[in-house]
Formats: sequence, structure tokens, C-alpha cells
Amino acid sequence: MARVRYGPRTEAEIEAARTKSSKLPDIWSTGVVAVWESDPDAVAAVLPPPLKPTGRPLVRANISKVDLPGYPLGAGSVAVAAEYNGREGWYPLVMPMTHERALIGGREVFGEPKKLGEVTVERDGLTVRAALARHGIAFVEVRGAVSGPLPLPEPVEKVDFYFKFLPAVDGRGFDADPVLVQCTRHEKVRKLEQITGDVVLRESMYDPVADLPVRRLVEITLGEKTSDQSGKVVDRVSAQALLPYIHQRYDDPQQILDGPPEGSA
Repeated sequence: MARVRYGPRTEAEIEAARTKSSKLPDIWSTGVVAVWESDPDAVAAVLPPPLKPTGRPLVRANISKVDLPGYPLGAGSVAVAAEYNGREGWYPLVMPMTHERALIGGREVFGEPKKLGEVTVERDGLTVRAALARHGIAFVEVRGAVSGPLPLPEPVEKVDFYFKFLPAVDGRGFDADPVLVQCTRHEKVRKLEQITGDVVLRESMYDPVADLPVRRLVEITLGEKTSDQSGKVVDRVSAQALLPYIHQRYDDPQQILDGPPEGSA
């Protein structure tokens, strides 16, 4: 009988796949990063415990094209600054990806809030435009012009926090205790330029990042970067405390029942 590929793999095949995936070459991306100070109360409101706000209410939009051989990928995220147990990092709220292959592993292994979406990074001379879009709405758009090169930073370690969980089969709570995942990346930069421009946030019921307004723009850069990634579970999380936040992970039509933002007519 011919090999049935859905059948079980041998131990040797499992080990070969694991070894191969752990020795990936550097994969470079070209992308725009925008960082701004937002409303402190809004940033605090989106952080599930045990995450806490940092000293500055920062929001970061990362919009990139990734040079995967034969498989170009658009990847993005919108994250807020967060702290856990004295360690500062970022808590991503949404991570649009242009291919299903890129989002499945991240969601299942790390608990990343990845969703299929559209990612645009365009440069025409000095003019740059980058955007994240879903459901026909470019809910984040960064526009500007290259104003000059920046010094290349030394390799740096960056941290993201995710919550990994499985909603219960009966629709009430979780099937197992949620966990807090700390993902560490070692980033290298080979080109970095400063962008003079602005950030536009558009209303979207599915990706409501407009609730994190731009109070003060900190920086916009365009760079070519590569990084590795490793993760670990750092805490068991109270199911009761996390439950009010799990709609962040999904396109939940029941959000229409949520109250309007304060100050709305």
C-alpha cells in the first residue's frame, strides 16, 4: 500500500521535522513601525490580568512584508505596552496575516491573536504608505515620507505576551486553565529610516483599535529586520478574570450588544 500521509509519522520523521524547523535561516522583512502615546485609561482597559500598564500608555502598529522564499507574507500587529512581574513588553490585540499557514501555528502554539487580513506596505520614491485591513476596512493606516536614515541599533531582545486558551465545548468558560505566554524575540536590523507622517485609525466593529487614539506620535520608522522566536508559559491565569476579554480573539457579532464608547451621541 502506498504511504498514507495522514497516517502516523515515525519517531525518526517527527525528530527530523523538529530539527529542520529549529534551524531556519534568517528571514528578513521590510516594514513600518509606528508608536504613539494613547489614553492611559484606554490602554489599561484592554489588558487582562495579570498584565498591568507600564509607565507610558504606548501603542505600537507593526506592518510588514516578509521575504519568505516563494511564499511572500504580509504580517502586522497592533499592540499596547504591558508589564508582567517586573518585565515590560507588548500585548498584541490583533495580528493580521495574509496567509492561513502563518496564523495557524502562532494561534495554536503561542496563543497569538492572528487573523486573516490584508497587509499593505508601499514605497514610491520617498513616499510610504502602510495599512492593516479586514472586512474591507483599513483600520490602521500609516502615511508619510522618508526623512533620512537612522543609525542601526544593536541586536535587541523584545518581549510579547499572549494568552493561550481553548473555549469550552459547551460555550461556557474554558476547557482547561488559560496560560500566560511570554514570547521572546532577538531582533537584528540591517536598514532603518525615519518617516515623517501620521497614523490614521478608522472605526471597525471587529478591530476597534480606534479606541486607542493617537494622543502624541512618538516615532514612525521603515526598516529591514529579522528575528528568531521562543516562548514559555510564565503563569496560570484565572479563568474568571480572563473570560471578559476573550472577545478580543474573535470576530464576535455579539459586540453589537456592547455599550457605545463614552461621549458618543
